Amino acid sequence: MFARWLPAAINTRPSEWSRAAIGMSLGTMFSVWLCSQVFGMQVAQHLIGPLGASAVLLFAVSSGALAQPWSILGGYLSAGVVSLLVAHVLGRTLGSACLAAGMALILMCWLRCLHPPAGALALLLVLADPATIALDWKALGPVMLSGSTMLLSALAYNNLTRIRYPKRPAEPAPMMPAPDSQAITAADLKLALADMEAFYDVTPEDLEQLIHASELHAKRRSIGDVFSKG
Repeated sequence: MFARWLPAAINTRPSEWSRAAIGMSLGTMFSVWLCSQVFGMQVAQHLIGPLGASAVLLFAVSSGALAQPWSILGGYLSAGVVSLLVAHVLGRTLGSACLAAGMALILMCWLRCLHPPAGALALLLVLADPATIALDWKALGPVMLSGSTMLLSALAYNNLTRIRYPKRPAEPAPMMPAPDSQAITAADLKLALADMEAFYDVTPEDLEQLIHASELHAKRRSIGDVFSKG
């Protein structure tokens, strides 16, 4: 049981950690600075928590489904609208903030824009600072400005550092099925993920590509074993 608590191995090199860290720092700084120029530093600093969390996704795990452009834009917009609506109806209390976060999660799932930092954003907008409260519905302005700036920063930095972003749909690779079996496809993996009834930050196409790559490595290893024994 305790072995499950141990961290899994990270399949990236330290150079990739440094690349992501620099991008996160620059993207967050630029987003907060631009937001402060338009709406004031107090409002901009109030949003820095969700922005930092978004930066981790957009720069460190940009291939994940939770880090794609629609995820951050749709997630921020969903959280902003829901939290401001809840604040107007139920007031700005801890209970209403938690309710807003839960409702934002449901809306993001329905709109297929699940983005974890948007949950923190929903809490912050209900339990906001005086400057943000004074903006009322105009608080959507700094939210979408900072989120869009972070997205543009990730688009520029990731592609300049040779990391494709946003992620393109994986093209299905051809696979020769064994005589007594059939090839696994993205459609099969999609059904399997649906059977598991849980959130996974991976697409069926990614899993299909991983299976094809694993089979290729296994085939090469098998051929190498044959030649070594010969």
